[in-house]
Amino acid sequence: MSKLGKFFKGGGSSKSRAAPSPQEALARLRETEEMLGKKQEYLENRIQREIALAKKHGTQNKRAALQALKRKKRFEKQLTQIDGTLSTIEFQREALENSHTNTEVLRNMGLAAKAMKSVHENMDLNKIDDLMQEITEQQDIAQEISEAFSQRVGFGDDFDEDELMAELEELEQEELNKKMTNIHLPNVPSSSLPVQPERKPGMSFTAHRTQAASSRRAEEEDDDIKHLAAWAT
Repeated sequence: MSKLGKFFKGGGSSKSRAAPSPQEALARLRETEEMLGKKQEYLENRIQREIALAKKHGTQNKRAALQALKRKKRFEKQLTQIDGTLSTIEFQREALENSHTNTEVLRNMGLAAKAMKSVHENMDLNKIDDLMQEITEQQDIAQEISEAFSQRVGFGDDFDEDELMAELEELEQEELNKKMTNIHLPNVPSSSLPVQPERKPGMSFTAHRTQAASSRRAEEEDDDIKHLAAWAT
């Protein structure tokens, strides 16, 4: 058995030590990640310094340049190891978070199942059926009451439809008679129409119209002469 195995075995042999809670384990893993991140940053800076130092000495001081490159290699190796360690810790942290989440989900589901069982213990299926049947009956009664209220209530509506129609026609006829009485016809003129000269047989329509026009002019001239005579007297 390796010394590392003996170390971990010895450290874990104590049964009196209680296992940390998931929250405590996650907090410690995050602290370790933060510490290793700072160590990464330090090593990267040291690597850049050793590279600059090796360039500075170059061929003038080969020993110092080689020592700087050796230190750079050691720092790079440590940086690679830290990268691997961080990957392992990150994987472990994610696995622990998932396990903690699953545990919480399972615990909450168990509590919900117990609560549902406690609720259902106080329920009787026969009572539920009776209750639903009673609700249905009450709904039917309420529907019948609503329909009864919505029906027309007739008091003295047994009239003869033919009699009502005859009375309506009489009213319409009276209204029509009133309208006819209020109609005013135009007055008939009291003066007689001018006498058209008699058309002689064989006379054309144009000659007849000429004769009628001459007769009207003669009558107008006679009227003018009568007015002049009346004025002179």
